Amino acid sequence: MTIAVYARSTKDNLPGYIEQLYNLFAKEKVELVIFKEFYDYLKSEHGFKLDLKTYSNSEELISQADYVISLGGDGTMLETVALVRKSGIPVLGVNTGRLGFLANVNKDDLEKAATLLIKEKFTIDKRELIELTGCENCFGDVNYALNEFTVHKHEGGAMIHIDTYVDGVFLNSYFADGLIVSTPTGSTAYSLSCGGPIMMPDSDNFIITPIAPHNLNVRPVVIPNKKVISFKVSGRNESFYASLDSVTSSITPKSEIKIKLADFKFNLINLEGQHFFGTLRNKLLWGIDKRR
Repeated sequence: MTIAVYARSTKDNLPGYIEQLYNLFAKEKVELVIFKEFYDYLKSEHGFKLDLKTYSNSEELISQADYVISLGGDGTMLETVALVRKSGIPVLGVNTGRLGFLANVNKDDLEKAATLLIKEKFTIDKRELIELTGCENCFGDVNYALNEFTVHKHEGGAMIHIDTYVDGVFLNSYFADGLIVSTPTGSTAYSLSCGGPIMMPDSDNFIITPIAPHNLNVRPVVIPNKKVISFKVSGRNESFYASLDSVTSSITPKSEIKIKLADFKFNLINLEGQHFFGTLRNKLLWGIDKRR
């Protein structure tokens, strides 16, 4: 068995986490492979001494790994999605950052979680992704997102008009700072902060959520994810921004943007005892009375 680790080169991702995994994996005869950029960071900034195998890109990761541990927060997990691509390699998220809906294993439980992973005591949560068509040059071959697609104005620019169609039928012309199309996974991300609903990961829906709309009676809309959503964007500026999760590209009003359900899924590892409801309660502090 080979388990890869992906992490950003940040102060939260300490060498102690990798040393923990190395010692455990050595006992269990599991091979550890680590992202080269992070490995170089550990050596240069922390004097890391362990000699480990590395990978530098998606192809090298996919050819080696049986599982991936994403060490960081939800942003790191979204980068891991772009690395595993359509391979179906299951990913375990360990949270060394802040909130962490996707990276829902506490950093203090790293060794316990890795042990359950090695013993394969987990279930696979197949998360649906959203795919962008009509602007392939904007995002290359990673034209999909786990959380959301967003079209939005330039920073400091005027509001934009977003004519929105569902299966070719006109839905609404949004006059707003932008518009989010979210998967159920992304319902606890950007969409939630803009007033969108929380949805179960297997809800089979998209959420269309306006960002700071000019008309306050315009509300989020939930539609089946078998629908194709298309947009015509206009405004005072000559270009606008489109984002797939944390990756942003500039688009022009002439771009014909369409959003649909991707033809593959992201395999998120849920360890024994984990459930989406528990994550909601823990991360959103439901049921905790702070008045005392």
